[in-house]
Amino acid sequence: MAATLQGIKQRFGIIGSSPLLDRALSTAQRVSSTELSVLIQGESGVGKEVFSRIIHDLSPRKHNKFIAINTGAIPKGTINSELFGHEKGAFTGASSDRKGYFETVNGGTIFLDEIGEMPLDTQAYLLRILESGDFIKVGSSKVIKTDVRIIAATNVDLKEKIAQGKFREDLYYRLNTVPIKVPSLKERREDIYMLMRKFAVDFAEKYRTSPIKLETDARAAFEKYTWPGNVRQLRNVVEQLSVLSEEKEISLSNLMDIVPDIFSTNLPMRSDASSSGTSFEEREILYKFLFEMKNDLNDVKSLVYELINSNDLNVPDIGKMKKITSVPNSFVRGNGMEDQEKTFQHDFLPDHSEKPIILRGNEESQNFHSAEEVVESLSLEDMEKEYIKKALKKYRGKRKDAAEELGISERTLYRKIKDYQIEE
Repeated sequence: MAATLQGIKQRFGIIGSSPLLDRALSTAQRVSSTELSVLIQGESGVGKEVFSRIIHDLSPRKHNKFIAINTGAIPKGTINSELFGHEKGAFTGASSDRKGYFETVNGGTIFLDEIGEMPLDTQAYLLRILESGDFIKVGSSKVIKTDVRIIAATNVDLKEKIAQGKFREDLYYRLNTVPIKVPSLKERREDIYMLMRKFAVDFAEKYRTSPIKLETDARAAFEKYTWPGNVRQLRNVVEQLSVLSEEKEISLSNLMDIVPDIFSTNLPMRSDASSSGTSFEEREILYKFLFEMKNDLNDVKSLVYELINSNDLNVPDIGKMKKITSVPNSFVRGNGMEDQEKTFQHDFLPDHSEKPIILRGNEESQNFHSAEEVVESLSLEDMEKEYIKKALKKYRGKRKDAAEELGISERTLYRKIKDYQIEE
């Protein structure tokens, strides 16, 4: 099996030795000889279309047509015509009959990328083809048979789309007969340097120059970076370095000068030694909540000063009071969680070395009333839940905007709304 996988990698130009990558290739190889539907899942830029080509080229349909369609790029009003064809006069501009992809690729394979963006009515057409092989052209009443193998791909969570009512559940299970998860670069960091060397050599051969190399510190930065654009972004960065760098030995300083963005989005990784089990996104919500608390404390301080002045109260030297400093940017997005926690302790925790402030006034002028002490919940979950409610209220239930405000993904926000049973 290992020799076969190596042959597939050489044939399709796949670089890497990650176990996750090998598992995905092995699944693609095994399913290629069948007629089962395949759903390829993975982030943007990981090479999902390459896996669809592998399945087709290793299948009995390899001598027939293969076509890749980005369903998210086709306008909603024309996608049915593009996929299934139309009759003359079916709509304005339909001056002649037109065959759709499912008719022209009969006997072959159709790769439907970004399947999660497909309109609901088109999903109904597609489900019928998967179940019976039948479809009807736009503007026609004649049923047409087709023999097409469908391979779908998505970079979004289709189960979340189902929960939002934007994707058919029956179509999801019909497409997901055999799932293939293509790993992202951050899940196979051992392959990053190999890919970098391959792209550097390819560029050098194309333009007849020497390939660039990375010094140790620059290589470490490459392997540590999260690569949100995956293989596509890595290739672009290598080509950019090959063109702009005057030196073929790329140091860390050269890398920072030419591609500064490679460091700007590096978020701190979650520590395995963390005992709390709290993710960075969850902590960031907490820190933003504390940032807002700091503003409230400043308001309280101003109120106290106003009460002192208006009631002619005696207080100790204000200059000795511990000042609440402004929260630096590193507090929310710092170099690590340890620095953030130190900043939190400095700016928010009380200084027990300071004597408490004592307000004194004329005893005969003081008129105190009994008050009830309210104990506020200090639970992190309660604070996080409250902050999510505020964000949803601010954006009138729009989860995408609320997630951006909170600094988390929409998927994470949806999960937390469900976990905390927050009513929108």
